[in-house]
Parts: sequence; structure tokens; C-alpha cells
Amino acid sequence: MKVEKFKKSIFGLVGKEISYSFSKKFFIEKFKKESIRHITYEIFDIPKIEDILWIFKNPYFKGCNVTIPYKTSIIPFLTEIMPEAKSIGSVNVVKIIHDQHNSRRIIGSNTDVLGFELSFKKDMKKFSCHNAMAALILGTGGVSKSISFILRKLKIPYKYVSRKKKNKDFFVYEELNKNLIKNYKIIINCTPLGTYPMVNSCPPLPYQYLSSSHYLYDVVYNPSKTLFLKKGEENGAMIRNGLEMLRIQAEESWKIWNS
Repeated sequence: MKVEKFKKSIFGLVGKEISYSFSKKFFIEKFKKESIRHITYEIFDIPKIEDILWIFKNPYFKGCNVTIPYKTSIIPFLTEIMPEAKSIGSVNVVKIIHDQHNSRRIIGSNTDVLGFELSFKKDMKKFSCHNAMAALILGTGGVSKSISFILRKLKIPYKYVSRKKKNKDFFVYEELNKNLIKNYKIIINCTPLGTYPMVNSCPPLPYQYLSSSHYLYDVVYNPSKTLFLKKGEENGAMIRNGLEMLRIQAEESWKIWNS
């Protein structure tokens, strides 16, 4: 795609293998509904993070959302990072300011935290009434950093689950048993497993130990009900996908770009 053909502001989504994303559809519909003209939102599917440099060089490019797997690796390519994003160690919004001397300020922010917090807290009002609260975070990528930030804020204890043992704050999937699943009632999937078109994959959990006292949150939103969520629902768990998180963080991104 040759972005030079556009005359005004260009925004987009930067990631890898992201054809499944709803972000472009969301913003195109927003622009149409709100009569926002001379702006476009494109998908920038790049094989390596270094390719971000040619995108940044375009004078019409004003900002982007960042998704898997670049939420942490994009940080060295920024000139500034907002305090909260720096504390989290993950960036999902970039704003570019071009000045009159042809230099650029490339500013990183994080709106994932608000997207997750607002959608998650809504459910917790119902869920926490009858459950002890402790969480498993599946995956250790950029979005998991945003999730853990909010869990700390809400004083919900958590452990990461990954494929390899890292330290005492981590479980590996093979360690998950009936007793652990019983003690960790909140399970949040921050991996891409189950994302379209790989809809028949899911994190390797002992799903048979889930019950109506569990809550499963999947940051994946396409499909609307992943295999992870289906297995939870089949065992009576309360479930939520990442679509509301996407919408909230996207609206917050737009505010940042227009501030």
C-alpha cells in the first residue's frame, strides 16, 4: 500500500498478521457517522517492528494503534512516552506531531488499561459478591502488562501463566490442576489463541475444573465467542470477550489524537 496517495491525515493499526482486526471498520464507521472528512484509517501489517520507520516518515501519518506483537517492542522507536504507559511498559497508541522544522514528536500512550478496567469492573460488581478474587493471566505480552496494572489497582492478586517457567510469579500450563483452578476464579486470556481464523485453538487449561464460580475474560474479540470462552460457558462460568475493551480504547485513542 502506498500511503502517499492520501492528501490529509492518515491513522491506522500497526501489528503482524492482523487481517482479522475490527479496528479499521470501527474507525471508518465512526468517520462516516460523525461526518469526519479527509481522514483515513488503514491496516499496517508489518513483518518486523523496524518497518515502522517508513510509516513514521510519511508526513500525512498522524498516529496509530499498536497491537500484537509490537506493544513493547515499539517503545525504542518513540521520542516520548506518557508516564502511565512507561510505568506499564506497554504502548497501544502513538501520536505523531510534525512541527514547522520538519521534525517529529512520536508519543506513546496506553488506552488498553482504561478499556479493560471499565469493561472488567462492570462484571466484577456482580461477580465479586460471592467469590474470593484471584486471577490467572494467560500470556506475558504487551496486553498482559496492561491487565496486571489494573488488577494491582483493584487489589486483585494474580499470577501469570506462560509456556516457560520464569520466576515464582509464574505458572506453566502443565502446573495448572484442580486445586489451582479452584483457587483462581478469574482467568484472563491475553494470548492470541483462538483468534480468527484459528478458531479451533485455545489455551491448554484443565477446563473440566471450571464452574459457575469462575469468570473468563478473553481480550480476543474475533470470533465473538472463542473456544476458550465456549469451554468456560459450557461449565457455567461467566464470560466476556474483548470487544468492549476494543471500543473503549479506540475512542480514547481518538481523544489522544485530537488533543
